[in-house]
Amino acid sequence: MVKLMMILLGVDYLRGRWRSLMVTGWLLLVVGLGIFIDALDGSLGFPIPLVGWLLLIEGALTLAVAWAGVGGQRRLRYSKGIVFVLAAVLVLQGPRHHANFILSLFIGAAFLSDGLLQAASAVVVRYRRWRVALGFAIFEILLAVFVIQPYPTHYKSTVVYCVGVLFMFAGWNLVMIASRVRKLNSNPAVWGDASAEAASAASDTKDGTPVVLPASEWDGPPADNEPALTVHVWTPVGTSKGEVQRHLIVDRYIAAVDRNGVISTGHAALESPEGVYVSLYPAVEIDRSPDDFARLLRATSDNDVPGVFQPSYPIESKTWCPSTTRVRIRNYDPTRLARFWSTYREDTTYNLTHRNCSSSVSRALEAALEGAAGRLYGARAGWGALFRMLVTPELWVAAQIRKRAVTMAWTPGLTLDYARALSMVADPRPYGWLKVARMAIAKMRQSRRQWRHEGSSSMDPPANA
Repeated sequence: MVKLMMILLGVDYLRGRWRSLMVTGWLLLVVGLGIFIDALDGSLGFPIPLVGWLLLIEGALTLAVAWAGVGGQRRLRYSKGIVFVLAAVLVLQGPRHHANFILSLFIGAAFLSDGLLQAASAVVVRYRRWRVALGFAIFEILLAVFVIQPYPTHYKSTVVYCVGVLFMFAGWNLVMIASRVRKLNSNPAVWGDASAEAASAASDTKDGTPVVLPASEWDGPPADNEPALTVHVWTPVGTSKGEVQRHLIVDRYIAAVDRNGVISTGHAALESPEGVYVSLYPAVEIDRSPDDFARLLRATSDNDVPGVFQPSYPIESKTWCPSTTRVRIRNYDPTRLARFWSTYREDTTYNLTHRNCSSSVSRALEAALEGAAGRLYGARAGWGALFRMLVTPELWVAAQIRKRAVTMAWTPGLTLDYARALSMVADPRPYGWLKVARMAIAKMRQSRRQWRHEGSSSMDPPANA
């Protein structure tokens, strides 16, 4: 989450506010620690029903405006609303009907599954800093055990524990962001990647004046004739030539297998109106035999093979087939993207889990979107830009997708979901309730004009009078 926030806000935005971020982070950290310690004795001073009512109100409002979303945004809002309402019901039930026990099991299971998945991927893939990720995974598993077991409060303080941990994590994230950006010109979120560092050296200012987009929110995605950054994705099912044996999750995120046993893994590419086209292929097809599968998953240099970049989308689509789906984004930085591409294309190395088509597109997308949230408002980008980003559900979804992809491997399915989530942050839509209110006002005005027209028509004298 920290790195994604640093990428989307940009160093120029964060550097000017590092003191406020530092103070806010330490306050949240201390308050969260106090809430957590206070809950250990089971004598609760924290207003738990308040949490339940806040969750219920947020869930109900989300469900009420979910229909106004677009595509995946609508499904995300329905899912969020249902989860919040169910959690609110359990919180408000308290000790009745074993609600605290059920809530503890759900939260503990979420921590446990996430920790186990992260630990397994760290051991198998062995990506950079996998030992650090393994340590965090073990901590998450221990936290799950603490939540599930009854000691010391017999599930009475589960909600308070979660509130305290949420405050502590939020505070720690802000402290880490503030401590990293106060004296830097490049974004610490991309350190270790020469191409991304070169892109981050660009500034969100032009001749000393902050760059501001003509609009800060849009009602929908760009039109087909509107210039925009485009992420092309060929899904495994969409590129399979034969009838596919459907497996829901596997088909979406890993590979599709037709009845003849032919495997299709899909593909991803990125295209900009300025002529940048990022599409990486292995120069020679990789043998994906089951015997070497575990070895091929290692993100180590012994699995590096020569690769080749495709020249353009028209050529690639004509040689192969058109992309299955596209994600288009208005708010991007062509200067940063060009700097990233000029460095990245010099190395044609291909690695199945560390440097493949999807990881190349995702890294190019992050370079193009660095500072996107702060760039929307320019000099007016105060705390409102940070708050708006934090309350956008797609930010949290994008952070989880990025975490999974970095610890395992980027796939076309993950890149597609990541691009869709980031498009909602970079090109923000109106708040759901605000969009509904605008539609209601527009409807009222239309009805009023119609009534006035009908009233004036009824008062007109007959034509033969």
